[in-house]
Amino acid sequence: MARFVEAVPSPLRLRFGRALHRLRRLGLHARLTAAFAVGALVLSILLSALAYGFVREEFADNREEEAASEVVGNAEVVREFLRTEQIDRRSVLERLRTPVGGSPVLLSDEQWYPRDIDRGRRELPPALVQRVTDGEPARMRYRLDGEAILAVGVPLPAVRAAYFEIVSLDELDNDLRALALALVAAAVLTTLAGALLGAAFSRRVLRPLADVRQAATAIAGGRLDTRVAKVDDADLGALVTSFNDMARALQERVEADARFASDVSHELRSPLTTLAASAEVLVARRDELTERSQQALDLLVADVGRFRAMVEDLLEISRIDAGAASLALDEVSVPELVENAVRLTGHGDVPIEIEPGAHHVVASVDKRRVVRVIANLLDNAAKYGGGAERVSLERVGGEVRIVVEDRGAGVPEGDRERVFERFSRGAAVVGRRSTGEGVGLGLALVREHVTMHGGRVWIEDRFDGESGARFVVAVPVEAVPPVTEEEQDPGPAGVPAAEVDVVEV
Repeated sequence: MARFVEAVPSPLRLRFGRALHRLRRLGLHARLTAAFAVGALVLSILLSALAYGFVREEFADNREEEAASEVVGNAEVVREFLRTEQIDRRSVLERLRTPVGGSPVLLSDEQWYPRDIDRGRRELPPALVQRVTDGEPARMRYRLDGEAILAVGVPLPAVRAAYFEIVSLDELDNDLRALALALVAAAVLTTLAGALLGAAFSRRVLRPLADVRQAATAIAGGRLDTRVAKVDDADLGALVTSFNDMARALQERVEADARFASDVSHELRSPLTTLAASAEVLVARRDELTERSQQALDLLVADVGRFRAMVEDLLEISRIDAGAASLALDEVSVPELVENAVRLTGHGDVPIEIEPGAHHVVASVDKRRVVRVIANLLDNAAKYGGGAERVSLERVGGEVRIVVEDRGAGVPEGDRERVFERFSRGAAVVGRRSTGEGVGLGLALVREHVTMHGGRVWIEDRFDGESGARFVVAVPVEAVPPVTEEEQDPGPAGVPAAEVDVVEV
């Protein structure tokens, strides 16, 4: 029977996998910088290790050769002294000139004679002593109580003796330690230099990608004439060219759709005006019609009104898309403007609440567009939100907020951006938003008008805990210059803007 063993990842493999996952989460600029830094670190470590090893061997070998030469010279001096008549062995050692940290030890007639009390027979390795007493010169490097030691021995068979010298290598260790610190500092500096070089290089290489990102953001924001400047790089140049071709095709498609909508709206305007005039004639003679004809006339008048409002909305959106729309700014009292807008739009029964601090707010706005925004929000609440609960005015920081609260089921968070899209309507928005009224342009126009004022609009839940939604329009209190086609933002620096066809309406 076959046995299957489940493979368990090792901790090292798990840590490596996590490190790779974190690295992938970094941006391309950060990854290139990290690659340069790691490469510089690895290269500096390898070079430092090679340099340290080479210098260490050279220093150690030179020091050993120097010590061995001095020991041999001292051994000859000791031998000459021992050939004479009886002489004090310690006095012979005292006469020797040894390097700094050197301690001579003499073995004569099987007696040990150290010059220094703390350096004698016990400090010499037995293997070295055995080899020298066997008649062979030798040297050995070792550590004693944490101290680097070099011991050199020379046999003196003619006088039945052996000469040893113990040399401290602490000075050499200190020099090597200073060299290691210098190499570590050099490695750190090299790594930092590699990181800086990688950051500069990656920034230069990825600059066209940053331009593409900025251009894509500008196009997503509605500036379809944004283009990316050409680059000399063969690979990135192809990317830039493809992006510009895509942006140009998208602009042409959107402009064609806008022209089509504008042309259709214009073409519908004349027969719609005739149809509305004919309906008015029939309304004037309504009493002469039968009951069934009167019902048909009422349906006709309602549909003509809805059709006319849709055409006007399409024309307004076409002007905005073509860049032909502009603001007619006036300094107005916002509370007074809101009260008049609520009254003029036929929603005079909706209560208006003005928060403290907003009673005397004056702003530079286009009155017609602000009235249209309030009217669209109130109509939206009446059609889909169970009616408007209240209209409130708030002053928050440098902006004034117009809030319309309804009594509906509210708007799910996932749909709070979608409802401001064009032709967004029906059951996909909110359960009650499926009555068939409207074409889904009212809230889209609200966002367009508010954006032209430099403001913003969003949806949130009611603060009192009741069901319903709060449609909030925030407009800067400071004066906003009129938005015209000539004054539109051309996009990121260095990105040329193509010509835009303006549809005259």
